[in-house]
Amino acid sequence: MTSSDSSIFSLASVGSYLDALSSITDEMTLRERSNLIFLDKCLHEQWGLGQNVMLNWSVGADGITLLVIPHYSVALYANQVRTSTNGPLSEEFFQALLSGQRRLEPAQLDKVARLLGLETIQLPLRESVLDSPAQQRIIEKMVKRYSISYVASRAVALFDIVGFSLLSPFEQMTQLNSLSYSLNSAQSKLMSKKIGIDFARSTAGDGFYVWNRNLSLDDHINLYHFMHLVLADNAIARQKAQQNTVPELRACFHIGGSYEFHQAEGLNPTLYNYIVGDVTVDLARMIEHALPGQILVGEFEVPSLDDDTSNGTASTLDSLAFVLRATQSLAQLQGLVLSGERVNVIKCYLTGAKLRSGKFTVRRMLINDKHGISRHVYNSKANIYRDNAQPILLGIEDHIIRGVDANGNDELIGALRA
Repeated sequence: MTSSDSSIFSLASVGSYLDALSSITDEMTLRERSNLIFLDKCLHEQWGLGQNVMLNWSVGADGITLLVIPHYSVALYANQVRTSTNGPLSEEFFQALLSGQRRLEPAQLDKVARLLGLETIQLPLRESVLDSPAQQRIIEKMVKRYSISYVASRAVALFDIVGFSLLSPFEQMTQLNSLSYSLNSAQSKLMSKKIGIDFARSTAGDGFYVWNRNLSLDDHINLYHFMHLVLADNAIARQKAQQNTVPELRACFHIGGSYEFHQAEGLNPTLYNYIVGDVTVDLARMIEHALPGQILVGEFEVPSLDDDTSNGTASTLDSLAFVLRATQSLAQLQGLVLSGERVNVIKCYLTGAKLRSGKFTVRRMLINDKHGISRHVYNSKANIYRDNAQPILLGIEDHIIRGVDANGNDELIGALRA
């Protein structure tokens, strides 16, 4: 491919990229769009087919200023920051550079460059974006497209096909396709209830990681409900299947930190991204201990809706409080139609032993992975009741877990549900 061919490919790519951001670009002039296409060409050159990462940027009078580092330096800087005890940097400082908004004030960008020992790069544009908030919003997205992002608290669900490696290639294909359909069907049902969602997925080989690109507590809860709707669609399909075309699933839900980068297609990063990090590692270890049909929830803390930052602290919800908050939003799912039958009631809860008072405890279980790392998890269930059909019972009962866990690696926590 010649350099001119590569430029044409890049311009075509950013054209479709700007089209995907049409809600922002609709009111832009042709000159403004041309300015952004020119900028994308400059960013593409700095990106160097993935050799470099766009770290931060600032607006200047005649263009923008960039802070660019080689991709391998991300780990080097992070390690230096982590092992330095007397330096001015901290691990949180470096993660902050990869989190949230990448645009900094010029003085802030210069300070970061000095702390990291980097030189800034000036990118003159055909026209200034100093007084164009719309173009600045798109530039923020464009810079992130050529970068790595860190998210401290992201909800992710993992769906795993039981016995996948024992299937024939044709059965693997049909079962993955069935699971993909259940994901699409669940998303469609949430959209029908006008529940705001922006889900992404990546393959785990024998299943899918699914996450919500939006990061509020409500978005985390929506993903939790989405997981149950996927499992419900799958359960209905398994009842109707005549051959080995619909998978038996197990699933896990967790909230934790992740790094994100955009997938490359041809010679350009796309709109789609991968996630890796603590949350995916934890999910992979959790799923190894999940029984067929089981739903596990990890132990986590997530910022709550009513954060109080006036005293420098923020309130959080642990896993138990999160699930309790999720149950309080189930009313919005009433009226959904599953397999032609209207949903009346949905109940979701963490399981535990029943007390004489009629209340239930929550059982916290300890699992140990092959690397000797221990994690706490909870067993989750969801019951979906419909008008004129048998209820859909998702997950497994607490007594089954007690029968499997002969070592007694669990504990009971409080009386939390009736």
